[in-house]
Amino acid sequence: MTSSATMQPAAFQRILRTLRRAYGPLPVARPEPPLDVLIQTILSQNTSDLNSLRAYRSLRRQFPRWSQVAAASEAEIASAIHSGGLARIKAARIRQVLQIIHAPGGRAALRRLKKMDQAQALSWLTSLPGVGVKTASCVLLFALGLPAMPVDTHVYRLVIRLGWVAPRQSVAAVTAALEKLIPARMIRPLHLYLIEHGRRICRPQRPACDQCVLRPDCVWVIHNAPSA
Repeated sequence: MTSSATMQPAAFQRILRTLRRAYGPLPVARPEPPLDVLIQTILSQNTSDLNSLRAYRSLRRQFPRWSQVAAASEAEIASAIHSGGLARIKAARIRQVLQIIHAPGGRAALRRLKKMDQAQALSWLTSLPGVGVKTASCVLLFALGLPAMPVDTHVYRLVIRLGWVAPRQSVAAVTAALEKLIPARMIRPLHLYLIEHGRRICRPQRPACDQCVLRPDCVWVIHNAPSA
């Protein structure tokens, strides 16, 4: 077992190999349009992947262009995304974001994201209504290919249980700590594998520690799980 203070690239590489053996190879990374990722991630807030995907597809069917969404009413947007939950709240956020981006200078700012450094891009994205560090990090990672670590509930839970970061920190603090700790090239695969492992094995309640391939690296299991 390795503490965060002594974690070396080789340790993360070993954990990555372990997760790859458990869950198979990941799809090849293909950058997506930043605005697509941004809206998808807003829709994913506080709901399942399946529900957010349904909401996104419904939104794109009803409004094929983002300019159409920006011109629509909140009620029309909410109706299109109702399957994703919190439809009125998300509709308001999406409409506000798109109106900012479609206002004079907004599109140019969005294009400049690709030329900004990571801190500048994060700052611009989190200035948008309803866009926090996790949502912004998804855009940085999946649209711009930057080594940002989106910290959702699964990632947050796992990195604390594994002892990579101290508990009871903000998402922003955990994000910053992980981006310093994990080698840049390993951030995307570790993010995706940790989410999968959190869904299947390292659940919030009654985690399946007896089936966990990361048990030898887990700090939490020492104090909380029964012996195998």
